[in-house]
Amino acid sequence: MTIKVERVSEFKHSDLADLVQATEDAIREGIGFNWVLPPGRDVLETYWKGVLVVPQRVLLGGRLDGTLAASIQLIKPGVTKETSSFSATLEAHFVAPWARGHGLAKSLLEAAERQARADGFSVLKLSVRETQEAAIQLYEENGYIHWGTLPTYEFVSAKMVPGKFYYKNLEPITTLV
Repeated sequence: MTIKVERVSEFKHSDLADLVQATEDAIREGIGFNWVLPPGRDVLETYWKGVLVVPQRVLLGGRLDGTLAASIQLIKPGVTKETSSFSATLEAHFVAPWARGHGLAKSLLEAAERQARADGFSVLKLSVRETQEAAIQLYEENGYIHWGTLPTYEFVSAKMVPGKFYYKNLEPITTLV
């Protein structure tokens, strides 16, 4: 099995269909993604196409044997966020169930950190459902610091699910002054 992580700036060949399928499969497995059930292929296709046209979003895709099966997004602050322009946010970090266990999640996280550093960011932020134990373990093992929990993070299966908030300093903040 070969894995590859790359910046996605356009969908080629079956990439969009593969990413939509991976997203549907991951949602069914409970990864979150702000849905409990997949919303439909047309909604997911529109979502992923939209990601590519938003200048503040960098989509990194993970391939397993050539198939786009995972993602992470680096969200840059907009121009109205001058006082927090040193930090970016990670979102939509997931791996399709069939592609797990090959290191894609960690490879995507490391690639997002490299991209954030290259783009001049000093801090990365993220949040995750408390039920996402594998993701929490990955973030904590890679130096992300848990700074808070929101008991009413998401409403899933007729109950509130807490969410955990993390950050990671990519370089000392003092270098910004």
